[in-house]
Amino acid sequence: MDPRTPVVVAARRTPIATAGRALRDVPVERLAAPVLRAVLDDAGAAPDEVCDVVLGNCFGPGGNPARVSALAAGLGVGVPGLTVDRQCGSGLEAVALVAALARAGHGEVYLAGGVESASTAPWRTARSPGAAEPAMAYERAPFSPAEYGDPEMGESAEVVAREAGVTRERQDAWAVRSHERAVAAQRAGRYAAELVEVAGVIADERPRPGLTTQRLARFPAAFVEGGTVTAGNACGVSDGAAAVAVVADSWRAVHPQPGLALLGSAVAGVEPLRLGLGPVPAVQRLLHRHGLSVDEVGAWEVTEAFAGQVLGCLDALGIDEERVCSDGGAIALGHPWGASGAVLVVRLFSRMVRASGPRYGVATCGVGGGMGVALLVERVP
Repeated sequence: MDPRTPVVVAARRTPIATAGRALRDVPVERLAAPVLRAVLDDAGAAPDEVCDVVLGNCFGPGGNPARVSALAAGLGVGVPGLTVDRQCGSGLEAVALVAALARAGHGEVYLAGGVESASTAPWRTARSPGAAEPAMAYERAPFSPAEYGDPEMGESAEVVAREAGVTRERQDAWAVRSHERAVAAQRAGRYAAELVEVAGVIADERPRPGLTTQRLARFPAAFVEGGTVTAGNACGVSDGAAAVAVVADSWRAVHPQPGLALLGSAVAGVEPLRLGLGPVPAVQRLLHRHGLSVDEVGAWEVTEAFAGQVLGCLDALGIDEERVCSDGGAIALGHPWGASGAVLVVRLFSRMVRASGPRYGVATCGVGGGMGVALLVERVP
């Protein structure tokens, strides 16, 4: 293997909590700091070896949360930080970015991931055109220009599910599957090695035991009258952080340990109204570039923003559902936007390295504005 090949040698995350609940008082830097410290310690690296800390964040306070988090983690003033925003793909993009830096020979040790505290995100107001007019509150910046419609996530999920022919029954069944597998993973201790306690919270709070399709069938449409997307088959707005330690293989040669080689990443654009289908061209581009077929990838982690969107992507790509989110996904765990892409990499690390799983894995997510991000990894001894 090329000595500059980037390898994930440690992967951790906080428990994920519903916004306004268990982690409601924890700002982004206090979510990210303990996770950064944990992956650094797991990797066996010293703080002064870290070339940069790159974190994804979408709705946070500004002021470069990655730098603030690195300082809060006690990494020292010499360790810089960079915050990236590719919306729901931000955490995955952060990992891809440090992989590119390592592959280019810029450094040997990086920390990357994502963080989101929907609970403490600031209120946003737009300046009024005239001094006498009051400022106007808004929830988010545009995902796309007005001429593209700038669709809300739920509206896009309805379009994707309808056009892909994904029924309400399939969506509800997938949501139940997510909860059942997350609950099973909790009870079997499969999350234990990846979790870092924060503010006394030691476990994910959202997975619901005993959830049934009959119960979900009672949920009304959440976004479009008469639609199929509900609060039950969609993710929850959440707080959480995730991070990985990425090292060049030259560093790993001196500090031997198994990991995930980051073989490459891809990003692609789609129509903003069909943003949930972004993973389809991103995955196709990624696998073509590396000469792999869908069937050769044994572990898939997809951000479960909406069940209909996930199923639409799996159908389009021809992916075996049994290889996807085997321990549950964001419908059960929650979706801390800027962190969710990094959570996918943590989950692949647990499935492939901690559990000695398949050789190849892919993490992918759809992104607001009409994009998809995908990352290809290989288990290495």
